[in-house]
Amino acid sequence: MTMQNETQIFQSMRENLYTAVICDILDELGFRHQVLDIDIRPVFVDWKIAGRTKTMLAVDVYETYENPYEKEIEAIDSIRPNEIVLIGTNNSKRSGLWGELMATASRMRGATGVVLDGLIRDSEKLIEMDFPVFCNGFNPLDSKGREYVIAYDCPVEVGGVLVHPGDVVFGDRDGIVIIPSAVFSQTVDMALEKINNENLIRKELLEGKLLREVYDQYKML
Repeated sequence: MTMQNETQIFQSMRENLYTAVICDILDELGFRHQVLDIDIRPVFVDWKIAGRTKTMLAVDVYETYENPYEKEIEAIDSIRPNEIVLIGTNNSKRSGLWGELMATASRMRGATGVVLDGLIRDSEKLIEMDFPVFCNGFNPLDSKGREYVIAYDCPVEVGGVLVHPGDVVFGDRDGIVIIPSAVFSQTVDMALEKINNENLIRKELLEGKLLREVYDQYKML
């Protein structure tokens, strides 16, 4: 799949899909634990994200290293188009690990959003620049001497879900779901088909048909 094709697919996902229908398809495919912790919320409720995962792993620290942002800088400078940064922090509350300058640098490399199970800062600036961020909350403290990125492009647990580099993440106001890379195309195709069926169901319900009658016909809700 080319970068151009993926760009179009992710745009179509943002325009046409939503987390619930993707979760329904993943349930059918046997992936029943792909939704991140419900405390991870979009800073701005209307933001939607879809893209490949760029994973980072951060840990709490209690001293200031000589190069406190070394791995963080390496990770951001290696971002590719259509990637979404996913940072596992083990639900740290020690600092605002993500902020405006990191978002700006990430966007210039082609990133389309960030998800972390920790806290952020510069939220007003992030909203102004319309860079989607999903997080646990806010903390104005700098990460220097408090949190440290130790690795990137590695498997990480974010919000209770194990995420591998190159998996696909989709998020909206209802939550965030991880689509394993191996079933990405199948999941999208099935989700679009399900939405078409939902549109038919909605039409028939609005015409006055009973829910039982419609369910017996389509076997879905």
